[in-house]
Amino acid sequence: MQSVIVYGGRGALGAAIVKYFKQQAWRVISIDIAANVSADHSITVSPDHDLPQQGQHVQTQLAAFLQGSQVDAVLCVAGGWQGGSAKSAEFLANADLSIKQSINTSIIAANLAALHMRQGGLLALTGAVPALAGTPGMIGYGMAKAAVHQMVKSLAMADSGVDGSVVGILPVTLDTPGNRAGMPGADTSSWTPLEDVAQLLYKWAGAQDKCESGRLYKIITENAVTRIE
Repeated sequence: MQSVIVYGGRGALGAAIVKYFKQQAWRVISIDIAANVSADHSITVSPDHDLPQQGQHVQTQLAAFLQGSQVDAVLCVAGGWQGGSAKSAEFLANADLSIKQSINTSIIAANLAALHMRQGGLLALTGAVPALAGTPGMIGYGMAKAAVHQMVKSLAMADSGVDGSVVGILPVTLDTPGNRAGMPGADTSSWTPLEDVAQLLYKWAGAQDKCESGRLYKIITENAVTRIE
């Protein structure tokens, strides 16, 4: 049975990925600050712990569950959006949260892939299209996602410790319950359905489609049709 780790498996996108891979008869391991009972195994992480503590906890729990077996893919879709210019009252707090949600989770996911992913497996990290340029109204968020983009480039290179394909997925706006609630009346024809992302990652993880290691793939939806660039 093929196995996948979904870091951020309790979020909207993560839960959709867990559900989709389960439907394809994969063994699914979820990692998040809350459990996903739909996964075969769920590891919860305390947001109050620092990066080394979180990483060690996940490693210990995962090693006990895998018992020496390897996974075929590690998919990190943890994250969250925060706004704020440099003078906004929430700037420091939001930047700190962006680092924890996007950078720290990607670091741990990379470590898991290096230690527990089979040769030739898939490591996917989640960036963002806006972070390819300046993001003055959401500086912390843009900085964190840009760091994830850099990680993809580094991890795809020789001697990174990851012996497989490493890609970045860069959505624009995902069609989540939170986004619908936060933007009532918006034109959702350019929002990417969660299952479209899940299907894309499944095809890459299962080698039905090839992906280019080190590439940042923009996920673009127009008129309710999704493509990658």
